[in-house]
Amino acid sequence: MKYYLYLIGTCLSEIVWVVGFNIANGWLDWFYVILFVTFDFYLLSKACEGLPTSTVYATFAGIGTVGTVLIDMYWFDNTLSLIHLVCIALIAIGVIGLHLSDHYKGVS
Repeated sequence: MKYYLYLIGTCLSEIVWVVGFNIANGWLDWFYVILFVTFDFYLLSKACEGLPTSTVYATFAGIGTVGTVLIDMYWFDNTLSLIHLVCIALIAIGVIGLHLSDHYKGVS
């Protein structure tokens, strides 16, 4: 269970530092961005200790991407189109599919 908490933490941290790239103005802002990047990769490495790396990375990248798109839409007033929704759905399907296939013993 703790590895899933690391995974949730790394996903949220990624969203924070990616948004930070867009709003950072001064050296203190960049300090916090770098701090979140460092914290993010620490949590990512901890999640990989107990979960399959492929699932961790797919979830990290997928949730980070979807979260960034949604924040971009709400915070920076960008629009969300049908193609955005389709792509978000494909990312979600891929992440769920990888998670479900973790225990599948396929062809070696």
